[in-house]
Amino acid sequence: MAEQEIKIEIEDKIAGGIYSNLAIISHSENEFIMDFVFVHPPKGKVNSRVITSPSHAKRLLGALLQNIEKYEQKFGVIKEAPEPPKFGGSVGFSKN
Repeated sequence: MAEQEIKIEIEDKIAGGIYSNLAIISHSENEFIMDFVFVHPPKGKVNSRVITSPSHAKRLLGALLQNIEKYEQKFGVIKEAPEPPKFGGSVGFSKN
């Protein structure tokens, strides 16, 4: 089977990226849901939601691990940030 090149486009708004300091990950039998949140107490806002299959989530985990290893070989060990403080309750969703 011949290899096919896939052209991928990215809109300027997406290319600029978004900042997230919290990820909320949940799953069902058929999908993983990753919400990327910017938290600035007293509230936070979901900036992006990615829904994917379990097999793709596992490939994503492998790709992240591989890239962290490459990063640490080049720049040194990444220090883990301390656990964020609890904000007096659970994290929950509200609709505007």
